[in-house]
Amino acid sequence: MKNALIVGISDYKLAKDPQVLATYALGSCVGICLYDPEARVGGLSHIMLPDSVQFARQEINRMKFADTALPDLVAEMERMGAQRRRLKAKIAGGAKMFEVQAGSTIGTIGDRNVASVKSVLQELRIPILAEDTGSNYGRTVFFNLETGIMKVQALSRDVREY
Repeated sequence: MKNALIVGISDYKLAKDPQVLATYALGSCVGICLYDPEARVGGLSHIMLPDSVQFARQEINRMKFADTALPDLVAEMERMGAQRRRLKAKIAGGAKMFEVQAGSTIGTIGDRNVASVKSVLQELRIPILAEDTGSNYGRTVFFNLETGIMKVQALSRDVREY
């Protein structure tokens, strides 16, 4: 999408209406769209891992993990005029991209990412209005801050809007 603000892996961006935020190549990663419909402030986070607990705090990219990226994004959105009580979430990604040996935790990273995102959003008291997660294919997300619509594109699949 032309003029979209691109969010990379282990990154997030926030903006105001009429900006569009986009993130590509969501496999096992999860894209989280947060939106305050009254302030028309939104953010898009592309998390790679569920939590930061096994990493030394001073060495991490906080945008990589659900447990650190989402509280940070909410705090930045509040500084832009959003109010936490009005925030709504839409999420996409968390696919199982590869078949792996039974019992391997690497094959469950998408499920663990989705579970962690849901847990953190629940702790933050942010309701999830829409979800396009799981399965075995990658996704691209476009988040329109004028409408609050999350558009999900995947190869050989219909575009879905939430």
